[in-house]
Amino acid sequence: MDEPFGDEDDIGVGIGDGGGSLVVTIGDEAPARLDKALAAAVPEEAALSRSRLMRMIAEGAVSRDGVAVMDPKSKVAEGEVYTLRLAPAIQVATLPEDIPLTVIWEDADLIVIDKPAGMVVHPAPGSPSGTLVNALLHHCGDTLSGIGGERRPGIVHRIDKDTTGLLVVAKSDRAHHGLARQFEDHSVNRHYLAVVHGVPSGTDPRLRGLRGISFEAGGILRIATHLARHKTDRQRQAVVWDQGRHAVTRAHVVEGFAGQAALVDCWLETGRTHQIRVHLAYAGHVLLGDQTYGGRRKLGAAVGKGADLGNAFPRQALHAATLGFDHPVTGERLEFSSPLPADMAALIDALRAG
Repeated sequence: MDEPFGDEDDIGVGIGDGGGSLVVTIGDEAPARLDKALAAAVPEEAALSRSRLMRMIAEGAVSRDGVAVMDPKSKVAEGEVYTLRLAPAIQVATLPEDIPLTVIWEDADLIVIDKPAGMVVHPAPGSPSGTLVNALLHHCGDTLSGIGGERRPGIVHRIDKDTTGLLVVAKSDRAHHGLARQFEDHSVNRHYLAVVHGVPSGTDPRLRGLRGISFEAGGILRIATHLARHKTDRQRQAVVWDQGRHAVTRAHVVEGFAGQAALVDCWLETGRTHQIRVHLAYAGHVLLGDQTYGGRRKLGAAVGKGADLGNAFPRQALHAATLGFDHPVTGERLEFSSPLPADMAALIDALRAG
């Protein structure tokens, strides 16, 4: 399972869980039963999975009008208000683990990593170990001068578990603040390479008529929407218009493959959860291998053996290829690039061969 809502997103101040309560109002179009409705309604910062919500319901920790509601199948109605009693979080130390890392750059203040597919960035309930943070604690050791008074790496952005490519991590408080500021003002240069179904084109009347879609000079596709958590599936994001967070993605076709697929260069004006994946899916050009947003779309015979490889691709075909920013301490401009991983390179070769 991917990290819940941690990927392709600029990370702000962390939210602790020290107990207390959370008040949730059931919105319109919510699922009819309590457990599903709460899973859709709780803010993502609360990090409450549906399984945890079901346990809370069974323990009497969910109430309406002061009365515990202990049946997860209870019917709900729009506008109903529920109070969730939160137990204090159990503090679990994140331990160093000797996990190999591909280090692109490192100094006293920051480290740039080329992340492989399958590695979660930060420990979470479903992935308490084997993460990039565990690996960095081992690799950096005493060179971590401390983030917020703790000897830990400062995560300022993430990419999906199954997305490969470049990440910068702070090793000092001064670097953490400086990097976070650049991600916040969208001055970091980030380009991703993706393999998508179909070939985006400015001559496509369907795209021309789709809200939030436009084409700029040079055939650059611009997608501007708001993004928010999906109403019924808390592991997904969705395009919305009257709520959520503003998100802008630009994309340019690098190479097309018989009208069936394309290698696309994407760059971010904003950095939202799953932004590239959900934006390209909205445009009708979902990433190959994307099980979350991809549906049942398949490549056809026009790309020959490339169809077999593409239809069986085991992860979203997305790679963080370029990362550029000003060093938060020295002011030096740093630009890094990462070659395509072997699986994506082989996929492109197969599509190209047809």
